[in-house]
Amino acid sequence: MFTGMNSILEQIKQRRLALGLKQSDMMLRAGVSRQQYQRLESKGNPRLDTLALISQGLNSELMLIPKEKLNAVEALLAQDGTDFHARKPSQEETQKPVSDDPWQGLLGDES
Repeated sequence: MFTGMNSILEQIKQRRLALGLKQSDMMLRAGVSRQQYQRLESKGNPRLDTLALISQGLNSELMLIPKEKLNAVEALLAQDGTDFHARKPSQEETQKPVSDDPWQGLLGDES
């Protein structure tokens, strides 16, 4: 179970790794430099708007989960196979990094 800011930072890092992304990929995906992203993963304390950009870049959503619902949400994620610690990335997530082809999928082209 995750708690606090370290939890959020660890979840961000784990999600990035699950998507097969490098820290430098976040520049194109979220509009933050590699240095800014690296500092965020290692030292934390990001602004809310930075977290929103990063969550978009990681195809994720920021959510506040009431503590009394946390166990139910974690169980649902584990049951659904969407817990990023235990699941395999989807085909979409295993595509080459956007930094290799920033135009991929722009026109709905899946090639």
